[in-house]
Amino acid sequence: MGTDSRMQILRLGDRGPAVADVHAALRSLGLLPADGATGGMTAAEPILEHAEFDAATELAVRHFQQVRGLSVDGRVGEETYRALNEARWSLGDRLLRYDPERPIRGDDVISLQERVHELGYDAGPVDGVFGPETEVGLRAFQRDYGLTADGTCGPATLRALRQLGRKVTGGRPQLLRQSASFVDSGPHLIGRRIVVDPGHGGEDTGYTEGETTEADLVFDLASRIEGRLAAAGATVYLTRGRHQNPSPAERTAFANDARADLFIALHLDAHSSEHARGVASYYYGTGSGASSTVGEQFANLARREVVARTGMLDLGSHSKTWDLLRMTRMPAVRLDCGYLSHSVDRLLLLDARVRSAIASAVLAAVQRLYLPAEADPPTGTFVLPGV
Repeated sequence: MGTDSRMQILRLGDRGPAVADVHAALRSLGLLPADGATGGMTAAEPILEHAEFDAATELAVRHFQQVRGLSVDGRVGEETYRALNEARWSLGDRLLRYDPERPIRGDDVISLQERVHELGYDAGPVDGVFGPETEVGLRAFQRDYGLTADGTCGPATLRALRQLGRKVTGGRPQLLRQSASFVDSGPHLIGRRIVVDPGHGGEDTGYTEGETTEADLVFDLASRIEGRLAAAGATVYLTRGRHQNPSPAERTAFANDARADLFIALHLDAHSSEHARGVASYYYGTGSGASSTVGEQFANLARREVVARTGMLDLGSHSKTWDLLRMTRMPAVRLDCGYLSHSVDRLLLLDARVRSAIASAVLAAVQRLYLPAEADPPTGTFVLPGV
């Protein structure tokens, strides 16, 4: 997963005002100790210029990334920098309203979304982005409780939110709605819109081993998955062609514009350790309760089907807050289908029969997602007739 190239990635040894800004954010979160360098403008200027991204900063960044469900690399790129800024906000720190041009993002928005859901209103996904669904849910709450229904979370609305107890109990209401809509939609793929996102592309080849590139292999996988899903009646879209490399924002916008029912991102992994190998899957989740129920279910299904059909090592499913999972308006999963840097995984992935088995595994996982529980076959056994 690349970081937005418009921002210079900050890493161990870097110095300057941008590092000082990272220090300030980490201190506000209690991840770095205050160093007493809070004097006036004259005293602050040399501190800004000479602030160093040292080992303590890297450790604090890694801790923050781990807790926030980001890629843990100890560096500050676009996604980590944005997450640091979002983590600074608590509900009540600022006025919250819907701005279609520059949507407000932050932990205060997560708190608002969770509170509105607890009171029985649908505010859309708990993703920390104040979008149109959050505004609709907030307006409905304000209208029912005699407040000015302007969709803005100001002092009066905050007081009402804090005074009222939970109205919905027995689970996370928005997630229960999401699961229920999948059950109601029926056990078939005809008419389903599924977006398959092969990672990297164009000049971004991903990990390369000899003449083998991650971009080419995942595009081959995506094409095989596309064929199998289409044969089963689904409408399938790929986010890119063989020589294209859309940004993460373009990939999620494509899926949202297509009004997809499911989003599947495909990657391969690599690591300097000779022991790193296996299959992992990822779904949207903050680690503090907010997550995609259907995304988590599908992440588990897809990973287990791939493991059962290829014999690769099972590395589990994990919640992440990557924008690729967070900004899609449908259940989204990233599937890492093995390590190109590991000799055994690489041999398997270079075998067209194994790639076909992975494609069949994804098809089976999608089909099982829509099957009623009593009709769900054991992992690794489901085959669609004629496919």
